[in-house]
Amino acid sequence: MDISFIVTWAVIVLFVLVVISIREVKQYERGVKFNFGRYNGLVVEPGWRLVLPVIQKMVKVDIRVKAVDVPDQEAITEDNISISINAVIYYKVSDAAKVIIEVENFYYAVSQLAQTTMRNAVGEVKLDTLLKNRDEIAVTIQKVVDHATDPWGIKVESVELKDIVLPQDLKRTMAKEAEAERERRAVIIKAEGEVSASDNLAKAARTLAASPGALHLRTLQAINDISSDQSNTTIWMVPMEALEAMGRIAAK
Repeated sequence: MDISFIVTWAVIVLFVLVVISIREVKQYERGVKFNFGRYNGLVVEPGWRLVLPVIQKMVKVDIRVKAVDVPDQEAITEDNISISINAVIYYKVSDAAKVIIEVENFYYAVSQLAQTTMRNAVGEVKLDTLLKNRDEIAVTIQKVVDHATDPWGIKVESVELKDIVLPQDLKRTMAKEAEAERERRAVIIKAEGEVSASDNLAKAARTLAASPGALHLRTLQAINDISSDQSNTTIWMVPMEALEAMGRIAAK
């Protein structure tokens, strides 16, 4: 057999082997390479890499931030109120090797852990606290999930509580309570206004009483204000002092 023929076929086989061994690792990915099924401690960086068939295997891991929608969860608060709550969790892979070696399916595992942690966190607080301090509850959930997923090579960036659905009868009760609170505030504000007006009237009365002739001047000013508009009917108010003076004159 011609040696050149053998060399040609060897080159062709080698070229095909190299071509089928090339794997592309994108910028947002990392590759975890196994040699004969054993992890050699090497995480493949982005670029074109050689992975020999049969001998080697490479698993690519997306290291971008992921948003996982935690579905609606039925939970009971500390004051025994049943609610429905959902959330979204943002996390990213910090160690590509761990998410492949330490956990079977880290997408599913993170979602399940977030659901359980969210129900537990809701059960430890009262409804009023949950509604008023939603951000604090979310931070608590984030810390718990981040601590639990750290051995998996996952870093939890944040947790956001989206919707808190209350029972219909509780919504009606809260609406009545809010309406009663608004009415109470309105009554208090009105009473405070009346008290303030009474104080001002009392001060004005004391000022008029302390100044001789002040009441007559105020009366003339009121008459002037009323008579400024031609459509108004003017009523003349005569002080009691003037009527008494007229009575004494008539008596003489």
